[in-house]
This record gives sequence, structure tokens and C-alpha cells, in this order.
Amino acid sequence: MLFDVRLPIGLLFLGIGVLVTGAGLMGDPAVFRAHSAGLNIDVAWGLVMGGFGVIMLLLAGLAKRKAPPADGES
Repeated sequence: MLFDVRLPIGLLFLGIGVLVTGAGLMGDPAVFRAHSAGLNIDVAWGLVMGGFGVIMLLLAGLAKRKAPPADGES
């Protein structure tokens, strides 16, 4: 049985995405207006990382469903 690396990668990116998004939401809006053209980069990249993590978890779940049973398992 091979190890599906999509599960830990999905959990890692989902967790980091939640943390980065939370840090962005708690940050000072004046800093974003002054330094990044009004765009809260932490929230944007946190959502991108969280979305990637969700996609990896979905792909891992789909692969687990399609996997045939190993020898000796019923």
C-alpha cells in the first residue's frame, strides 16, 4: 500500500491558510493602505493556501474511494 502524500499536504496548507487569513483579518488596515495598494495580502494568500489545501484533501478522499482493496482485505 502506497502512502498518499495529498492528505498531509492538504492538512498543512489548510492549517497555514487559516492562520495566515486570521492574521490578516486581525491586522491594522492602515498598514495595508500604506504599503500594498490597499490589498490585504495576508487574507488573499491565506485564502489561496486554504483553497489549495481543500483541493488536496478532496483529491485524497476521491483516490481513497477509487482504490481497490488490497490482497487479503474484504
